[in-house]
Amino acid sequence: MGLVTATAARDTSSNPFAQIRGYGALVRSGFRRYATYRQATVAGAATNTVFGFLRCYVMLAVAAGAGGVAAGYRGDQLATYVWFGQGLLAVVLLWGWSDLADRIRTGEVATDLLRPIHPVALYLATDLGRAGYATLFRLLPPVLVGLLVFDFYLPGRPGTWPLFALATLLAVVICFACRFLVNATAYWLLDIRGVTVAWALGSSVLGGLYFPLRFLPAPVAAALYLGTPFPSIIQIPLDVLVERDPAPVQVGLVGVQAVWAAVLLGACQVVQRRAERRLVIQGG
Repeated sequence: MGLVTATAARDTSSNPFAQIRGYGALVRSGFRRYATYRQATVAGAATNTVFGFLRCYVMLAVAAGAGGVAAGYRGDQLATYVWFGQGLLAVVLLWGWSDLADRIRTGEVATDLLRPIHPVALYLATDLGRAGYATLFRLLPPVLVGLLVFDFYLPGRPGTWPLFALATLLAVVICFACRFLVNATAYWLLDIRGVTVAWALGSSVLGGLYFPLRFLPAPVAAALYLGTPFPSIIQIPLDVLVERDPAPVQVGLVGVQAVWAAVLLGACQVVQRRAERRLVIQGG
């Protein structure tokens, strides 16, 4: 076991157009990588569809028991919330990503530190490509199936769809940053299974996957929206889509996402910098 001093200077003076082309190539590589897993894509979409039926019937029963409106959501809004949530789960990718942790454990991360692009930017670009593929083949199929069976709420404001697209993009960035931080604990722990379980539980329950956070008491929901990044991953994009709030509130919620995205990406940079100063490569 040897100590690696990870102080390789990264090129920050390159042609900006070349850098853009480089990031574009990384995005395309992320798209192509996940496009090769066709059977996994079909299985995942089928699983999300089955759970979509289960969750949708439960939410509709809740709305019916509350007189047609539960926590401000009508039945058709809850149907849209559930089915788009099932698809969004694969787009933001709450679980199943351990690329960085695996490379830290094997020592292959040392090659990442010698590349001219920062590891955070490298993994983010490839993750955006993965999210693009998931949008086409993991989000749309369950939504189309749900649309054939249930009455959906379709946004009536012209700006809702673009705002939802922006909210989804920010959700992908926020979830990536959280997963990067979870994986980065391997620099100190090597075995991150406990951290991964805690992240999976917290992100799914507090992110609005299992039920809308508006079902909770208002002070608790507000504290989660403002004090944690979890609602920004699933809850806020879906609230924007079903127009749960007036347009100014929708914009404010997306603003909350933007703040969390900036904070978490900054945290990734800080953690990566500290890890490089004391990185130990197993077997190196």
